Amino acid sequence: MTSSYLSGLLAPVPDEIDAHDLPVTGSLPPELDGRYVRNGPNPLPGRDPGHWFAGAGMIHGIRLRGGRAEWYRNRWVRTRELEGAPRRRADGSVDLAVSGANTHVIRHAGRILALEEGGLPYEMTPELDTTGPHDFDGRLTTAMTAHPKQDPITGELHFFGYDIRPPYLTYHRLSAAGELVESREVAVPGPTMMHDFAITENHVVWLDLPAVFDLSLLGKGMPIRWDDSYGARLGVMDRGGAVRWFEIDPCYVFHVGNAHEDASGRVVLDAVRYGAAAFNAIWGDIGGAVDPVQAASKTGLPQLHRWTLDPGTGTVKEEPLDDRSMEFPTLNDAFVGRDGRYLYTVGDDAILKYDTASGTTLARELGADAGEAVFVPASGGRDEDDGWLLSIVSDRACAGSELLVLAASDLTEVARVRLPRRVPTGFHGSWITADGGATAPPA
Repeated sequence: MTSSYLSGLLAPVPDEIDAHDLPVTGSLPPELDGRYVRNGPNPLPGRDPGHWFAGAGMIHGIRLRGGRAEWYRNRWVRTRELEGAPRRRADGSVDLAVSGANTHVIRHAGRILALEEGGLPYEMTPELDTTGPHDFDGRLTTAMTAHPKQDPITGELHFFGYDIRPPYLTYHRLSAAGELVESREVAVPGPTMMHDFAITENHVVWLDLPAVFDLSLLGKGMPIRWDDSYGARLGVMDRGGAVRWFEIDPCYVFHVGNAHEDASGRVVLDAVRYGAAAFNAIWGDIGGAVDPVQAASKTGLPQLHRWTLDPGTGTVKEEPLDDRSMEFPTLNDAFVGRDGRYLYTVGDDAILKYDTASGTTLARELGADAGEAVFVPASGGRDEDDGWLLSIVSDRACAGSELLVLAASDLTEVARVRLPRRVPTGFHGSWITADGGATAPPA
């Protein structure tokens, strides 16, 4: 029986291709001059990695310029893992360069980096060729999260690495020029899967949640399981490294929307929340070890949720923001860590726009599998939502994929680019402007 993560919309493609002058429906905005790149697991033919998260990374790219879609190409990230290198060296130490690099792709300080939280980033060229692992001149000695956060004002990149052995959590900070200038251990009780985190203007927000490593599961897919006894808490760390922890109801968060500090000095975090049943249901579907009763119940949905943390009183308020099932929240990157109004998420066959000011959701029903929607700001845009959303959408019958361009203001369709093949459902991507920069803040 074929594993679920090797079939249907998740099924890997068997090769790398190039295609030029792609057909466009509608009109691509001429100022979209750059590359849309997206990462995701794509095991080599004949390989079963045991879990969706463990497949070899593949980057899909579409070059847009002058109202045309000039090319599509896909390339495996040529990591040491892809070449068959063992995770552990002969002396027993871990080789951080043995990574799938399969989760995200970003640009910082002139480097395009393919990311996976289990190892080092891999540098890529604008043509999607692999340069090799990147350890910031030997200064990075832990893995690097796939969800770093770039401060839109300072240009610094904040990130972390977690490990199954102490130190369990390490915070890192890159300068705007790409130099690793700070690394510090953050004390947590044990090894957990910390997939994401958040920043605000003055703080880092940690998610210490009950998806724990269990060495008895080695060889049975990803050695992680839900553990109620671990507890759940959020941590607010100031830039000096002091952390204030807040106990919360047990849950898991794969993806953060955003965080900010309000006028009263409270830290507000918006993220997609999973209860135990929702976590076990999805974790079991993609190859993880689960409680069979919880996994079979299929109760609970991943929903957008808000936590308001008050360092002054030590209290936390939790509240749901929307009752729809959704994932992959994104935003205008100029508002990372600040009080932005809009979040863009993916629902069941739809792209959603959530308005944090009014508490309302606008939906664009697609009748197709929608990938993460990346926001691209319009040049000189005055409003937070002046720009476009780019998403790879795929026919549910696996007949093909398109790059969809929506107006971020009202989710109306602007254009579609027909891709030369079906693109497997994947994870995260970025818009990289033609001048080599990442998405720029509005003027």
